[in-house]
Amino acid sequence: MDSTETKPKRSWLKLFLGLFFTLAILGAGIAYFFYNQMFGVNLQLKEDTVLSIPKNCQSIGQLAELLQAERIITNKESFAFTANQMNYTVKTGKYKIPVSIQNNRHLVRVLRGRQLAVRLTFHNFRVKQQLAAYVGKQIEADSLEVIQLLEDANFLKQFGYTPENVMAVFIPNTYEVYWDCDAETFWTKMLKENKKFWTEERLAKAKILDLSPIEVYTLASIVEAESQYKPERPRIAGVYLNRLRKEWTLGADPTVIFAVGDFSIRRVLESHLLVESPYNTYKYAGLPPGPIYMSSINAIDAVLNAEKHNYMFFCAKPPEPGQAPNTHAFAVTHRAHINNARRYQRWIRTQ
Repeated sequence: MDSTETKPKRSWLKLFLGLFFTLAILGAGIAYFFYNQMFGVNLQLKEDTVLSIPKNCQSIGQLAELLQAERIITNKESFAFTANQMNYTVKTGKYKIPVSIQNNRHLVRVLRGRQLAVRLTFHNFRVKQQLAAYVGKQIEADSLEVIQLLEDANFLKQFGYTPENVMAVFIPNTYEVYWDCDAETFWTKMLKENKKFWTEERLAKAKILDLSPIEVYTLASIVEAESQYKPERPRIAGVYLNRLRKEWTLGADPTVIFAVGDFSIRRVLESHLLVESPYNTYKYAGLPPGPIYMSSINAIDAVLNAEKHNYMFFCAKPPEPGQAPNTHAFAVTHRAHINNARRYQRWIRTQ
């Protein structure tokens, strides 16, 4: 064979081999880049971490910024690259990131999963502002958003509530919601729980008393504020129901304290009874416009299962050996009630 023919072949072969190895190296580099972006270490957590993704975080770039700001990832560009390659769409919520997670791919899978539920436990709130402040610390909606909804008469009207009686929606308990819920979502959840609470049996008992669920809750809030001794709540409820039937004023000290707005008051004075307010049940007969306290389930059931008796009055009584403290003396007549009150006042003076 002519040597002049072999030279072009060798040159072509060298060129081919050079190009092949160049592409192979380039391919290996690209493969390594992809592998490193997805599987390389980008998280260095020292413990399990909870990440909250707010509604204003809508793009992968914004999420990468958040992750880096929270010191969850070290390289935001590599996370963004992986998230885009995995066609990830940002989902708001609260997510638990285990300390064992090290690479972007696994992190995206966590953020694609089910978000953490937030447990809301509330009781003993006097006013809706306290409730809004608590809820605003637990979910993404702030307290202002929550209180604005609870004060919105037009919004509440469509559900049969007013800003005055809206607390009757909230049954003290522990509930699970997602962190990213807004005020309306929270409201919808509480309405649903309220309807579950008002079973057919409870509704039937309320109907027998000729009271709506809101009115039962309102009366229960007074009973709750009157006594922390649960066994006597049905008897106290019976007194107030007797007064309602006879169209007497309730004469409930806790409603006066609510009307005055000074919850540090321990003893209601004559001057307090002069306050002009629909919550002053010494001045106005019937129930006040709404609850004065967040009624417990025990107090609500105490009203629904109130004792049937003839008592029309009650007041605090001196403690007796073997009996629970802070209980009350009950009376049918006003004279007997005055005697009970004087007995308690004499005991007070000896303390």
